[in-house]
Amino acid sequence: MSFKIAIIGAGSVGFTKKLFTDILCVPEFRDVEFALTDLSEHNLGMIKAILDRVVEANRLPTRVTATTDRRKALEGARYVISCVRVGGLEAYADDIRIPLKYGIDQCVGDTICAGGILYGQRNIPVILDFCKDIREVAATGAKFLNYANPMAMNTWAAIEYGKVDTVGLCHGVQHGAEQIAEVLGAKSRNELDYVCSGINHQTWFIDLRLNGRKIGKDELVAAFEAHPVYSQQEKLRIDVLKRFGVYSTESNGHLSEYLPWYRKRPDEITRWIDMSDWIHGETGGYLRYSTETRNWFETEYPQFLEAASKPIDPTKRSNEHASHILEALETNRVYRGHFNVKNNGVITNLPQDAIIESPGFVDRFGINMAAGITLPEACAATCMASINVQRMSVHAAISGDIDLLKLAVLHDPLVGAVSTPEEVWQMVDEMVVAQAAWLPQYAHAIPAAKERLSKSAVKTREWAGAARRNVRSIEELRAEKAALKQAG
Repeated sequence: MSFKIAIIGAGSVGFTKKLFTDILCVPEFRDVEFALTDLSEHNLGMIKAILDRVVEANRLPTRVTATTDRRKALEGARYVISCVRVGGLEAYADDIRIPLKYGIDQCVGDTICAGGILYGQRNIPVILDFCKDIREVAATGAKFLNYANPMAMNTWAAIEYGKVDTVGLCHGVQHGAEQIAEVLGAKSRNELDYVCSGINHQTWFIDLRLNGRKIGKDELVAAFEAHPVYSQQEKLRIDVLKRFGVYSTESNGHLSEYLPWYRKRPDEITRWIDMSDWIHGETGGYLRYSTETRNWFETEYPQFLEAASKPIDPTKRSNEHASHILEALETNRVYRGHFNVKNNGVITNLPQDAIIESPGFVDRFGINMAAGITLPEACAATCMASINVQRMSVHAAISGDIDLLKLAVLHDPLVGAVSTPEEVWQMVDEMVVAQAAWLPQYAHAIPAAKERLSKSAVKTREWAGAARRNVRSIEELRAEKAALKQAG
């Protein structure tokens, strides 16, 4: 088979390499062309050198091109994959820093909450530009695979306003299933069957079967509480399991941001999180991790280039959805996964226009969702709170309506649990002014926001958060990796 795959934001080097090698694990895809595009020529050069090394080492006819001209990369593409982070780490730092001044402590801040909503405002105009290019220069009927967060908002905008065939992809379901299989003592994850449904980052394992035997709440709670590691790392997640009766896909730190109960008081935050790794609830944890990862890659690039010389091992193909979707669409080998699409009746007790994440099957006819799923009422109620925020956020990003943006932030569950309306109004003004370079739709609102900030009497504080860690140096990272290697 010979067709073209364009990857936007290909400078996300590690993830791009994973997608690339996964796709090349499919024998029929040896002749595929990969067109890489990114704003950074530096990053593009690094990732192209790595992928060229993979092609050379495996003696493949695969073609890899790289350009900062996005339309050129998209010309004739049958599939377009996006893994962009609009504003990079500079804007992301403001997503964490500014809300902290108003008492809002986020672990990740890329889905909803104050940081995720502003992230969506930066992303959506760019997503619509991608969609325009796809409609105009990509292959007829090209499919857009969005990996970028905020997943639901980006996918909502691409489908509703971009008018492009879009699916949102995430790996939270797979990771949650791996945990469940482990605590239940499964010899392999293939022994576990499940139905997982909801919205991205709030997806729920509503039916679990281990070798065909149904697993209930009490058995699952006991299994997690008996696990020597997860019982400490996933305290909040286990508490939600006890109260809701079903396990969430999302990590302890991520889940804590979407609920109004666990991160609203500093003393409560430290009770529920675990500091063994950023993902379990550390303040600004993903920002720290992303910064360290970037610095590590820049410094240790020769090692990454050398590792690219190893043969591709199909047995190590990852469980990221993209390669499996392409394989099913092109070869008709059916694939079952969990996909972010417009609801349209798939989940009976969520709105029709919402972007849901739920099981589906892929073959030559496309992505076919399993319809008629009803969530437990508590799960649906929690999802609804986020959906309402997402809808307002998308509409604000499209219209440039700063008042609607403020209402979206005000209605966010965690923000509403922590901040007053006056604080929210000032915080949004401050975030929009700080990120003006990436918010063209709010250009008309920036002068008035600056004027309001100059006269505001709302008090803020300089606060690092309840559980903040400093970015580690390259030397510290090397020492830690060496210690882990020595330990086993």
